[in-house]
Amino acid sequence: MKRWPLNLKTPGKTAPDKVTAGKIYQVKIPQKREAGSFWEDRGDRFHCGIDLYAPENTEVHSIEEGIVTETGLMTSPEILPYWNPTYYVIIKNNSEIFCKYGELAECTVQKGEQIGFGQLVGYVGMVLNCVKIDESSPPYIRKLKNKNPSMLHFELWENKPITSHRNYLGGNWFSEEKLENLIDPTEYLASIMD
Repeated sequence: MKRWPLNLKTPGKTAPDKVTAGKIYQVKIPQKREAGSFWEDRGDRFHCGIDLYAPENTEVHSIEEGIVTETGLMTSPEILPYWNPTYYVIIKNNSEIFCKYGELAECTVQKGEQIGFGQLVGYVGMVLNCVKIDESSPPYIRKLKNKNPSMLHFELWENKPITSHRNYLGGNWFSEEKLENLIDPTEYLASIMD
């Protein structure tokens, strides 16, 4: 059994629009070459997952049962000045694949914890601090200034995910060669919406 990771109900391929503080959020799976899609070319980097845009502090739930293999810091102003602190949770599902729930404002689970289907694992965070985005920021980041997109960054891996590597930073891969055990999560997420 699988559950959509955000607490917004999702009939069909997209959820109903949700209005929060004057912003409209439509939960959808970004398709190839769309902003937030898997392996999106961001000029100097490739996106390792899918961004599911949702209001900040939206509950994030486990898709399947499993065990928490790791939690940690994903982004921080100490790493890049235009980042807010966000966190990640990695769950090894009973189906043997690893789900990385990233850019969380807060984690609600700990390493080693058994996770039930649909269990709360954290809350959607806001990764960018737009006040700190300036001309020294990468072009991809400058385009996002003042858009304040809050999202769940979701990655899918065959084996233990990379969280620390010279080419991996904040859910992006700084090399054109795709990682072997990184899986495109588009179909996996689409199967939950059907």
